Formats: sequence, structure tokens, C-alpha cells
Amino acid sequence: MLVIRLQRTGRSNLATYRIVAAEKARAVKGKFLEVLGHYLPAQKTPVLKYDTERILHWVKNGAIPSNTLARVLHRDGMKGMDSYIKRYTKRKSKGEVAPAAPEKPASDTVPKTE
Repeated sequence: MLVIRLQRTGRSNLATYRIVAAEKARAVKGKFLEVLGHYLPAQKTPVLKYDTERILHWVKNGAIPSNTLARVLHRDGMKGMDSYIKRYTKRKSKGEVAPAAPEKPASDTVPKTE
């Protein structure tokens, strides 16, 4: 199965990413089939450059964009990435308080005496 994903490069504390087409079973930093672009989020204005035609070519041939990459491409304005975005699990907001558990009714049993 083919996947289009971000491959981390760069030094520590300064992440840069390649956008690559690769086999899903391969290691994230392992072999890939083609470099499709790059993403530099650590700069003052994040840089995202990619080849739209090649990404669409790989998608037509069965490659599935990763959730993170689909979100980044969708935010940049690429059409057709909506179907690859998965919803995150729901979380409680910080101010929300969990409802209290209902109290158990007092039992009518008499405690044992020795």
C-alpha cells in the first residue's frame, strides 16, 4: 500500500520535512519512491512547497495521504484532501466539569456488632 507522508529531516529543535511517496510498511526515515515537496514549519513564515500534479498522480494510483499531510495540504488550499482527514477524538474543554456520579442510597442493613 502506498502512502504520501511527511519525512522528518533537519537538526534537533529545527524540524524540516520532505513530502514523500513511499510504501506504508517502510520505515518513516527509510526508502521512498519520490520526493514531492518540502515543508519548513519552524521559519517565521512557514514554507510549504509541493508538486500538485505529482501528488494527484500518486493519489490516482492508490496512494493515501497521511492525516497530518492531508490537513496541511487542505489548509494550503489543495482540493480533494477532505476525504483523507480523520477526526481527532473528542476531548473535554478545560473549563468543563465532569458530571458527579449519583449517590448510592443508604442501605437498610444493620451493621454487624460483635
